[in-house]
Amino acid sequence: MMSTRKTGSALYFIAHLVIACLVLLPLLFAFASSFRPLTEIFRYVSPFSWRTFIPTELTFEAYTSLFAARGFGRIFLNTFFVTFTTVIVGVVINSMAAFAFAKFEFRGKQLLFLLVLVTFMIPFEVIAIPLYNLVDQLGWIDSYTGLIVPGLANGLVIFLFRQFFMDLPTMLLESAHVEGASWTTIYTKIVMPLSKPVAISAGLLLFLFQWESFLWPVIATRSKQYKVIQVAMSDFVTEHATYWNEMFAACTLVVLVPVLVLLPLQKYFVQGVTGTGIKE
Repeated sequence: MMSTRKTGSALYFIAHLVIACLVLLPLLFAFASSFRPLTEIFRYVSPFSWRTFIPTELTFEAYTSLFAARGFGRIFLNTFFVTFTTVIVGVVINSMAAFAFAKFEFRGKQLLFLLVLVTFMIPFEVIAIPLYNLVDQLGWIDSYTGLIVPGLANGLVIFLFRQFFMDLPTMLLESAHVEGASWTTIYTKIVMPLSKPVAISAGLLLFLFQWESFLWPVIATRSKQYKVIQVAMSDFVTEHATYWNEMFAACTLVVLVPVLVLLPLQKYFVQGVTGTGIKE
């Protein structure tokens, strides 16, 4: 029995080690290559050796070029502004919609909620052109509004909030309402303070959706003034060459930001997701 358990533990450890290598080694190669000159990027790939992951000629040329020549300072500011505005406004809008679905009764409620569920099951590519036509008619193409507003309402985030709100005691909320508190006060003073884990989870989801968005910013923007990071990364591939060192440097920065955001909040993210089971 003990031998079987040890064998199982060893296989479990080996499987995790293999998965970790498959995930981390490409990231390590990209990170190391961001500190190499362009001519040195693939020099040590074959044969495979320690030089593949440790630069022999260290240079910050790729990072300097990103901000000095390619204007990545403005691009990062654009991305941060669009992303964090989406998170802040999106959490408010989606939580209010979820609160209505969870605690109010109105005609067509089940049908509307079904439509909400359908929205995050449909690939974005299906609605990209109709969405573009709508945003164009509103005059929001090539603007921050056009980048932010379509990403505010999110069916998955509404679903998470709604499942959490379903577990809140209805008698508590009704008692506060009977005592004279408005529904706005109940939402801001009682509901949202109790919803910290799911609010953080929802904010992280909105953050990742917007931070990693590529197709919509490509469609909705035309000028460099509103370019975001995912679109800017496509500029490294030209007709005559690919600037691998700069691409790897940009990838390192793009990955680093979500990691720095997720790590301190992972406890709340897990609590928010596990605390919103499917209950009716």
